[in-house]
Amino acid sequence: MDTLDQYRVFVRVAEMGSFIKAAHALQLPRATVSAAIQQLEEKIGARLLNRTTRQVHLTADGTQLLERLRPLLADAEDVEQLFQSSQRQVAGLLRIDAPSRIARRLIAPALPGLLRRYPRLQLALGSTDRAIDLVQEGVDCAIRVGPLQDSSLAVRPLGAIALINCASKAYLHEHGMPQQPEDLARGHWAVGYASPTTGRELPWEHVQADGQERTRNLASRVVVNNAESYIACCRAGLGLIQIPRFDVKHLLDSGELVEVMPAFRAAAMPVSLLYPHRRQRTRRLGAFIEWFEDLMGPHLEP
Repeated sequence: MDTLDQYRVFVRVAEMGSFIKAAHALQLPRATVSAAIQQLEEKIGARLLNRTTRQVHLTADGTQLLERLRPLLADAEDVEQLFQSSQRQVAGLLRIDAPSRIARRLIAPALPGLLRRYPRLQLALGSTDRAIDLVQEGVDCAIRVGPLQDSSLAVRPLGAIALINCASKAYLHEHGMPQQPEDLARGHWAVGYASPTTGRELPWEHVQADGQERTRNLASRVVVNNAESYIACCRAGLGLIQIPRFDVKHLLDSGELVEVMPAFRAAAMPVSLLYPHRRQRTRRLGAFIEWFEDLMGPHLEP
């Protein structure tokens, strides 16, 4: 293994805090990863990592080296791919994390086109409705819907998606059609949605004519913590939901679900792409970002 590859191994171990996780992410045997770090430390003449039984921590020298290597490795990949054709230069494994419904309804159906365009690209698509640590999980890019917490990650805002209120025809037949938010307190139910981060049930939201955002707590008979169950409970007639339009467009088109109170929607939710360190944005990540922006564009608010 040459020095550049040893650098790549070191960066992945340092960021993930684990030899085992790094070996899995790099698709290398753990012994090879350990040997690369040992050889690099001998070559440099400094201890870069402190090992414990459960975790790996950077030394002061390791921290300094990591900061220098991140931009160096990004530049190295650009140089390696500089004279390759536009399709061949987008190659290798890209790890993406996306909300489950975006992964299922938008990304997965469109992936054949992306992979035809870049036949040497391999995608590891994770889907979850909880926030993950990109560095610890070895993820190259995450798609996030909603407000973001402050972090050291690079953020690329894409726009905002409309949220609509909807219910099943069976629910509306039994409980009536609400016309305004005040009607919700008179015999209506919501399907509760618990935040995957805090576990607390989220309130019902709407924007008034003057632009002010309002929240209210609605009674619920069932509380879920993922989008699939949320929509399924609405289809079963268990209550009203607030959901991105693209998520239920096929159900609205078929008439199974009906939009209610269109004048009292919740505020549109921002959509963003997150990835670690701007200088580590590889060509394959750039290609994915460009492709996903085009894919998401028709579903964003004007």
